[in-house]
Amino acid sequence: MIAKLGLGTVQFGQAYGVSNRSGQVKPAQAAAILARSADAGIGLLDTAANYGEAERVLAALDIRPFRIVTKTIGFGQGLDAVLARARQSATALGADTLLVHAAGDLADGTLWPALQRLKAEGVFAKLGISTYVADDPASLAARFKPDVIQLPFSVLDQRLLADGTLAKLKDLGVEVHARSLFLQGLLFLDPPPEKLKAAAAPLARLRAALREAGVTPLQAALGFVLSRQEIDIGLVGVTSLEELDKIIAATEIALPALDWPSFALQDEHLLTPSLW
Repeated sequence: MIAKLGLGTVQFGQAYGVSNRSGQVKPAQAAAILARSADAGIGLLDTAANYGEAERVLAALDIRPFRIVTKTIGFGQGLDAVLARARQSATALGADTLLVHAAGDLADGTLWPALQRLKAEGVFAKLGISTYVADDPASLAARFKPDVIQLPFSVLDQRLLADGTLAKLKDLGVEVHARSLFLQGLLFLDPPPEKLKAAAAPLARLRAALREAGVTPLQAALGFVLSRQEIDIGLVGVTSLEELDKIIAATEIALPALDWPSFALQDEHLLTPSLW
């Protein structure tokens, strides 16, 4: 399953994540993480112009083993600025794929045709959209015909599986990248932060079921997403080599049959990190 794993790099550019207590990854550590990732067979890096210093950090490191996915800056800065920054990302990183970072930026009607012209010029090989559940990824895919859709999906957040979105995207031939596999680390926080205390009881039930099955939360989180045929890439972020090694090891575990639907959270607040 390691071939379906991609490495998110937001932590290379800024302190990110409710469970991140170590802050931004230092460049030397980022270099070591990339080297270990390449050796393990991870073949994709996900970044963005808005991830603080992430693109600058990556451009100074050996990223040749990886396919690079990056994202647009906000459309509010103007179409010309968005296109110029996208070209800069392509030049600095050799990025293969460009995603619209906010689906709402497509509403104006001018951004997507302009990005298609970049693709026609060969600046990027693939175009896509980074989405949330509320964006209705399947409708966006039907309308814009992107090559790639990125979306949130995890053992805790199964909404896009349950409502048929993932199946629709595969029927449309869209490459699907799943992010938030650990829901920003909420899966591993025991107890969760006070502002997320409503997650305590369902997470306790999940951990109890996994203990009985002899499975760790990390193994379950990775196995659930990476085993889904609808998912092409599962994105994870790390802040250390130790975290990366645990993730790599967890992908090598064959999981028993589990009642996956019973592990899904239903509270919209808990499933939406922007509300935290």
